[in-house]
Amino acid sequence: MGRINTNIPSLQAIHRLTRNNTELATRLQRLSTGLRINTGKDAPAALIASETLRSEINGIHQAIDNSQRANNVVNTAEGALGEVSALLLEIQGLTNEAANTGALSDQEIEANQLQVDAILNSINRIANTTQFNGMKLLNGTLDYTTSGVSASKIDIVQVNAAKIPDNGSVNITVQVTNSAEVGTLTFAASGIGAAPTTIEVAGNTGTEQLSFAASAHNSAIAVAINQLKESTGVSASVLGTGQLAMYSTQFGSRQFVSVKTINGSFMDGKDNGVDAVVSINGSAAEVDGLVASIRTGELDVSLTLDQAFAQTTDPVNGQTNFLVTGGGAKFQLGSEVNRQGQVHIGISAVSTSKLGNDVVGYLSTLSSGGDNSLVGGNTIQAQKVLTAAIRQVATLRGRLGALQKDVLETNVNSLSIALENVTASESAIRDADCAEETSALTRAQILVQANTSVLAQANATPQNVLALLGR
Repeated sequence: MGRINTNIPSLQAIHRLTRNNTELATRLQRLSTGLRINTGKDAPAALIASETLRSEINGIHQAIDNSQRANNVVNTAEGALGEVSALLLEIQGLTNEAANTGALSDQEIEANQLQVDAILNSINRIANTTQFNGMKLLNGTLDYTTSGVSASKIDIVQVNAAKIPDNGSVNITVQVTNSAEVGTLTFAASGIGAAPTTIEVAGNTGTEQLSFAASAHNSAIAVAINQLKESTGVSASVLGTGQLAMYSTQFGSRQFVSVKTINGSFMDGKDNGVDAVVSINGSAAEVDGLVASIRTGELDVSLTLDQAFAQTTDPVNGQTNFLVTGGGAKFQLGSEVNRQGQVHIGISAVSTSKLGNDVVGYLSTLSSGGDNSLVGGNTIQAQKVLTAAIRQVATLRGRLGALQKDVLETNVNSLSIALENVTASESAIRDADCAEETSALTRAQILVQANTSVLAQANATPQNVLALLGR
């Protein structure tokens, strides 16, 4: 054939050279970027999978950062709470010393009171100044807020954690299905018999012996028992029938009243109280006397029921509702923003007006002029307030410690493992195999060189026509 207008071999060589140049450019791009997929056309399906994994990787990275930041917040609060705990223990020692009035002068007790006042001021300062990045941690800012709590049915509400919907609230329904009871013993006679009698009265607080003259009436026995109820945890009253009733001063199965006759004629017996049976949002609550608590993934709350409410079991009066409307600290620990990836915890205030409770009183009452000041001599009640405050701070520290150890640290560990696996999967899809790409680059370079040489020969082929013209 001797056509010169159309050089088919040249067109074929150009086509192959274009493809080989494209292949060479692709290999150079992959080696220069380190990626096998640089644009959607490289592998559409693989690109979709890779972008999904990249999104997950970024979420995991941020979740790890969030967990570490949350850990820093908790560490800050824990450090301050540790100092508050040390100060409370110091007050404990001063109170114990002030109770030793037989060996302490009034001036020494007053000096102890001055030190207590200084410590109380320090606790308030710590509560009001402890902060992380400008956010107050121990002044009640991170405590939960409630509304609709019936004061005649619930005395104390402690919300430790609640997953509150965005711009929403959590409804809490409390129902008493079985009444709480105190330990009760009844002395059927109207008083002591003809012989003097000594009895031993015991309760959760302690044991005391009481002696009565012959023919002592139940009213006198009740007065004697009530005078020592702080020491024994047992009170007494005379019923309308003239019988003597003795009660444990607190409700619940751990409370009891016990009477034992040492000499003379009285009675022997022991009776334990009964815990209320309570449901919170339809779930059976753990109950200790009047304190009902529930702990789930959605709600962690402890309620101190009013005595009258805890003994009311009818469907109407034995039920109450209230709302958790906001507050608490929310930590985003998951790689995606959803309820399952969030952890909530409440951090209550630790100021002196908040440490303690309505039953025994608050820590602020230990200051000068307060009902439980050391100078006032009410050291037994002061000890009860301190015990409640120390337990309150210790419980808060324990909850924060559990959050650190069992949630934040384990979350970082599990996310780190997930990050390794997801990154490896994304790398297998998207990253270039340099050994493979180098081999392919060498092949493409050789083909381009060969194609260039072939194209030159194909372009020279029409010149053979000149030989025909020369004949």
